[in-house]
Amino acid sequence: MQTVSDIMTRGIRTMAPTDTITAAAQAMRELDVGSVPVCDGVRMVGMVTDRDIVVRAVAQERMQAPLSEIMSEGLLYCHESDSVASALESMRKQQVRRLPVVDKDQRLVGIVSLGDLATKADGGGVGEAIRDISEPSEPHRAGL
Repeated sequence: MQTVSDIMTRGIRTMAPTDTITAAAQAMRELDVGSVPVCDGVRMVGMVTDRDIVVRAVAQERMQAPLSEIMSEGLLYCHESDSVASALESMRKQQVRRLPVVDKDQRLVGIVSLGDLATKADGGGVGEAIRDISEPSEPHRAGL
């Protein structure tokens, strides 16, 4: 059985809740990624995505605010010992493109993304899951 540990991306960059939104955007540009975990020491407290930056910071002209003000909390995650199929199913159900990966002590050890699944996973419905995850939702049109 292939596990998340077999395919995840290790050595990921993290940001602190006190780091600025601008610093996170610069890190994303340098690393060519769309999200960065936010950690308070070794404990993951949130995730900031390129979409968070655009919708919660740029649109409100708050680029120098700390990440704690715009990061997503209540995170989904998986364990490095979980099966790839289990992580894929979790991503499918929640329609997310990446999951932080923690070890048995709940420390962040990597991220598993759709790209990891598409290039490293042994089949198992990856194409179908990508379609499900990418299924568009109706746009929120309140106030238009």
